[in-house]
Amino acid sequence: MDRRAFVAAALGAGFLPAAARAQEADAAADELIAPILAETGAPALAGAVVTRDGFAWLGAGGVRRAGGTDKVTVEDQWHLGSNTKAMTAALYARLAEQGRAKWGAGVAELFPKLKTDPAWSGATIQQFMAHRAGLSDKGLIDTAWLIAAQTDPRPLPDQRRAFVAKALGAKPGLASGTYEYANADYVLAGAAIERVSGLDWESAIRTELFSPLGIEGAGFGAPDGDQPWGHLNGVAVDPMQLGADNPAAMGPAGTVHMSLEDYARFLRVFLTDGGELLQPSSVATLTTPWGGQPNAYALGWGTLERRQWANGPVLTHSGSNNRWMAVAMVAPARGLAFVTVSNDRAKGEKATQALLLKLIDRFARA
Repeated sequence: MDRRAFVAAALGAGFLPAAARAQEADAAADELIAPILAETGAPALAGAVVTRDGFAWLGAGGVRRAGGTDKVTVEDQWHLGSNTKAMTAALYARLAEQGRAKWGAGVAELFPKLKTDPAWSGATIQQFMAHRAGLSDKGLIDTAWLIAAQTDPRPLPDQRRAFVAKALGAKPGLASGTYEYANADYVLAGAAIERVSGLDWESAIRTELFSPLGIEGAGFGAPDGDQPWGHLNGVAVDPMQLGADNPAAMGPAGTVHMSLEDYARFLRVFLTDGGELLQPSSVATLTTPWGGQPNAYALGWGTLERRQWANGPVLTHSGSNNRWMAVAMVAPARGLAFVTVSNDRAKGEKATQALLLKLIDRFARA
């Protein structure tokens, strides 16, 4: 395995220039990643340990396409899947701080011109983003919609608004307060963001989240160009192929891709009490589990009650479009975040979990 594909930055060293990272190869990366690739058969695996100041560790190994020889690098971009949800929630929080959006907004305020079933009258934006409003993917994000949405010619805001109109035009599928994880909740949140911002969600998140954080290389859908490809049933999927990712209308629920360095910039928001992006009160809103219940979903984050190695509660989320795998775990009190990614779901799920546990053992339990 090419040792140049691995890098470890000293704790607190910040985000080093690419050339410097490429020169600081670390034998520990061979020790951590190579055996997992051999055991799982995943085409590629990468990960990072993020601190309040930068990286404690950053590594990548494997190939961009199964059967190929083009090796992944620490600069490559990875599809984050549902880990996008925390970004959409943070975007809403930023708009709320600017007075353009409102916490506690109900359906009538979120979509004033939309005809909705009266049963949704008590649902709030927090309930939707916590998967507690009664919305379900059943009957909304099904095979027929997924196929049709891939070739829908309408502008994305129009597609999302039509999706929300269908969702809220029918009665809730679940009792208010019942938890059911649903991508539909975040398509709705994205549509709400589009209404209050006057921008499509993609432009709004670039303007209000990525740009302030210095994230320049992020995109939507499967990464294209000289990048890793996702894999389905062990076969590399051309990013330009129809169906290489979920429909673009699902963007707010899970289509962002970016490098580990860029993702680390976002994770650091939750290690620095908002940093320069959000106020501490907004971070508290985003990360407090629903109803204060241990291990309940917050807004864009799953939560785990106090872990000894974390010195407190942990934020966590995984994401996949069935071709990629991403896992993030954040320990705000400890000032550490962990992220592991793979360009394969089936084999990458086991690989990312194995690397995550190794990194926690090495950097948090040592």
